[in-house]
Amino acid sequence: MRIVIDAMGGDHAPQVTVEGALAAAAEWKDTHLILVGNEEAIHPLLGGALPANLEIRHAAEVIGAEDEPVKAVRRKKDSSMVVAGRMVREKEADAMISAGNTGALMTTGLLVVGRMEGIERPALAPMIPTLDDTGVLALDLGANMDAKPEHLAQYAVMGSVYRQKVHGIAKPRVGLLNVGTEPGKGNELTKHAYPLLEQLPIHFVGNVEARDVLTGSCDVLVCDGFAGNIMLKSLEGTAGAVFKLLKEQFSKSLKTKLAGAVMMPELRGLKGKLDYTEHGGAPLLGLSGLVVKSHGSADANAIKNAVRQARTALQSRLVESISKEISGK
Repeated sequence: MRIVIDAMGGDHAPQVTVEGALAAAAEWKDTHLILVGNEEAIHPLLGGALPANLEIRHAAEVIGAEDEPVKAVRRKKDSSMVVAGRMVREKEADAMISAGNTGALMTTGLLVVGRMEGIERPALAPMIPTLDDTGVLALDLGANMDAKPEHLAQYAVMGSVYRQKVHGIAKPRVGLLNVGTEPGKGNELTKHAYPLLEQLPIHFVGNVEARDVLTGSCDVLVCDGFAGNIMLKSLEGTAGAVFKLLKEQFSKSLKTKLAGAVMMPELRGLKGKLDYTEHGGAPLLGLSGLVVKSHGSADANAIKNAVRQARTALQSRLVESISKEISGK
């Protein structure tokens, strides 16, 4: 399998993308990795000869975090992100990974890679850690700020297929993010989406409140990108604040410092549960090729895990399975 990595995408690129690619190349010899980006910036970071399963494809331009997505994708034809997307479209690569501008990656997916037949709006679908370690796949968490009930129905199908194929869950529980568990709760979007989800060939468990997401109440959480992104940022902010408070409390006195030293292994384990780098990235579901969005502040471990995630999705024929389910063919 061939996986292309946008070497210039992300807050710490190309350092971490090159390090992550080298680690992945060493781990999975059967996977051919292609780093796309400025050769002059990439070569000094390689630390020697290229592994046999790693190559560099030069791209002179970079789409930055401040760039307007549509304009950037249309004007910067030789950017690392657009070149990577074009390689997926033209079957030079089986999947692409980028930690770059989310809006630009979504635009690249739509305009360069292309939508899957029957899908109106692709969705960003990251894994959210849960207390029972199973995680919940949530979509959409930011690809589209507005959605129609029909879009949420498509998200439900794609999310269910993803958890079946990639995580081996035979009958994923699909929930609809809402302000209450009763069927009549919510705004116009969720009220109209609820009966559509009931009619789908999925295991729909009804409305799920945000406070219950981390308890593992469902395997797939469906929502519009606006509400979903607010929920995700709230969870990330809360987790960060809790660990900051714990650090302050354990630093107050000698007694609390000793207690902190005893508790440190457990605290590190708890932090690891909530670490996004362990999940690698979020697939953009609904495209005709596999596109994985890694976190903008991703480190080398996150890039490596994004490769692992892409490998698993390719091995399980995720894109083909979703296409078959959506088209009914």
